[in-house]
Amino acid sequence: MVTVSSEEVRDGLGELINRVAYGGERVMVTRRGKKIVGIISAEELELLEEVLDAIEDEIDIPLIKERMAEIERGESVTLEQLEREVRDQ
Repeated sequence: MVTVSSEEVRDGLGELINRVAYGGERVMVTRRGKKIVGIISAEELELLEEVLDAIEDEIDIPLIKERMAEIERGESVTLEQLEREVRDQ
């Protein structure tokens, strides 16, 4: 991974975009020595989103199964309660 300052990004954005899009590089952008943002290709971003969605689904599934079992036992759970629990996970 290449690390560049925000000033370098400002001065050479076109070149960085080409390096990421066509050269497969990943770029970490810093400001005053602190990491602030990463630049990755659109393909990698799409893959990352798919992985994150799958992870979120894996986290939500046990809670949803538990709530469905409660409903089958006659215990009442409102949609708002379920949404709040899933959101708070």
